[in-house]
Amino acid sequence: MTYAYLFKYIIIGDTGVGKSCLLLQFTDKRFQPVHDLTIGVEFGARMVNIDGKQIKLQIWDTAGQESFRSITRSYYRGAAGALLVYDITSDLESRRDVKREEGEAFAREHGLIFMETSAKTACNVEEAFINTAKEIYRKIQQGLFDVHNEANGIKIGPQQCISTSVGPSASQRSSRDMGSDSGCC
Repeated sequence: MTYAYLFKYIIIGDTGVGKSCLLLQFTDKRFQPVHDLTIGVEFGARMVNIDGKQIKLQIWDTAGQESFRSITRSYYRGAAGALLVYDITSDLESRRDVKREEGEAFAREHGLIFMETSAKTACNVEEAFINTAKEIYRKIQQGLFDVHNEANGIKIGPQQCISTSVGPSASQRSSRDMGSDSGCC
């Protein structure tokens, strides 16, 4: 299937917080309660429709273990969006360690989208990925992303002719341009 754009995403966070489960829920619409630790990086993709345009999301799930940080950091470069994932305490609201207000304040302070999700129940998983895609697409329309420079994690699809003004390069963008802040609930 052809697409208008391809957006490269990364999913980052500590080990065991549910990054791979979020990816599996979004790409395959299923929850796997037991998942082996990610070694290095895993990959998934899915097509979504934003404003009548087919957008392919290429999603890189990075390992959370400290021993893989040097490998996974190389995937950060060239990402149009990032989902920063943390665990409030494994879907158990009564045992919550991270208050919603703390997550919201962090997101506000860093100019991020905030959304609590659950890979187990699929709560807000679609929205986390799609809202990030909408924000990236909005920035393309505003000319804030240079779609002719694939180093920023955006690729124009086959048979597309796009003319935009040049926005900041990947190295000039701040963390607030990176996408969505998503925590498990």
